[in-house]
Amino acid sequence: MTAVAWAPQIGMATALAETADQSSEWPGLGRRSPGAIRLILVPDDARYRRFTRGRAPAWGAGIAVPSARTILLRSDVGDLQRTLRHELAHVVLHDAIRSRVPLWFDEGYAAWAAGEWDRLAALALNLTVVRGAVPELSGLDRELRGSAADAGPAYALATSAVARLAERNPTRTIAPLLDRLARGEDFDAAVAATTGLTIGQFSDDWVGTVRRRYGFITWAAAGGIWGVVATLVLAFAGVRRRADEPRRAALDVGWTIPAEPDALAEDEASPELDPGHLQ
Repeated sequence: MTAVAWAPQIGMATALAETADQSSEWPGLGRRSPGAIRLILVPDDARYRRFTRGRAPAWGAGIAVPSARTILLRSDVGDLQRTLRHELAHVVLHDAIRSRVPLWFDEGYAAWAAGEWDRLAALALNLTVVRGAVPELSGLDRELRGSAADAGPAYALATSAVARLAERNPTRTIAPLLDRLARGEDFDAAVAATTGLTIGQFSDDWVGTVRRRYGFITWAAAGGIWGVVATLVLAFAGVRRRADEPRRAALDVGWTIPAEPDALAEDEASPELDPGHLQ
């Protein structure tokens, strides 16, 4: 494991390299080590763009080039450990299989392996379904390469598609599919053999499953509706506050605040307490 970094990030890069050098469990692949890797840690967006030559999305926190056994990470954004795990998953997957796979499967597997499926991802997916913006698998690759706004839900969708591939197999795992891909079997043929569906049928099955699981009711139950309510309440309060400013200013006109009475005078006017009445 080779770590490359600028001086202020040397310690951070070394710790990440030590983490990457350990073998760990990968979905459907068992326990594996990523092998020899060159890990480059850059401090900011400018150097990230310089190394990737503008070919990586500007919103990205890292990139893996399995053929070059190189991982590039930005130290100034995201959860570095999780981003590293995501990029390592790309390397491990491409080491294990011999077949070409679509981008949605590559990214969905990496996100799944990195544990990136959380409540926020579920809410993003719910909102996508509510908006009626669930694409076919054939259109998912395009959204993964799109803007940050499109890519967030697209990664959640890709992860759900990979999870659905596992659900459709009698073993409820993705191992049989990866075994076939490791033997060099065509991706579409491997999907048909392990799910019983052609890739087109699987796409329809997945879209239907996503819409059933992540409709408006699920989104609301997951807390999305309260976020909308809170946003509306805050927006209304801001509008009301601005509308009331002239009225509040008018109320201040003509008011005279009397001076506070002299504290000493008050003390002299106060009757003395009889100690005998105190208990």
